[in-house]
Amino acid sequence: MPDDPPAEPQPVRLRIVFCATPLAVRQVLHRLIADLEGRGIPAEARSAAEIVLAEALNNVVEHAYAEATGEIEFELAPEPDGLRCSIVDHGSAMPELRLPEGTLPAGDEPAEGGFGWFLIRSLARDLRYDRIGGTNRLSFSLPATLAPDNPTP
Repeated sequence: MPDDPPAEPQPVRLRIVFCATPLAVRQVLHRLIADLEGRGIPAEARSAAEIVLAEALNNVVEHAYAEATGEIEFELAPEPDGLRCSIVDHGSAMPELRLPEGTLPAGDEPAEGGFGWFLIRSLARDLRYDRIGGTNRLSFSLPATLAPDNPTP
C-alpha cells in the first residue's frame, strides 16, 4: 500500500478574550501582530491590520465601555485571501445602531466618527456591525496582501 500524502495543515483560528483596558489592548495587539508574522503575512499587510485592529479595539475600550468595565472577545480565522476578524463586546451600542461613516472632514472640522473610522473603512473589507440583545459584534476581513492602489496610509 503506497504511502498517503501528508495531510495539509488546517488553518488555525485564534480566539482571545481579554479585559477592555488600554494596556490589555496593547498587549493583545503585540500578540496578534506576532501571530500574523508567524502566518507569513507580509509586513505591509501586518501594518494595515495593526491600524485596523488598534482603532477597532480601542474604540471598544473608549466608547462601548466608557462607563463600565467588561471583556472583549477577538477572533481571527484564515480565509483564502486573508483573515476574517470578529470583535464582540457587551458594552454600549454604536450610536443609531450603525457604524460611523468615517468620512474625512472638509477643512478643520473633526471627522464624523473620527479619523479612525476612515482608516478602518479604507483598510478592511466586508465591514459589518450587529447589535443583538446586549452584544455588539464588529466583523471584517483583512487582506493577506495589499493591492498597489490600497497602500498603508
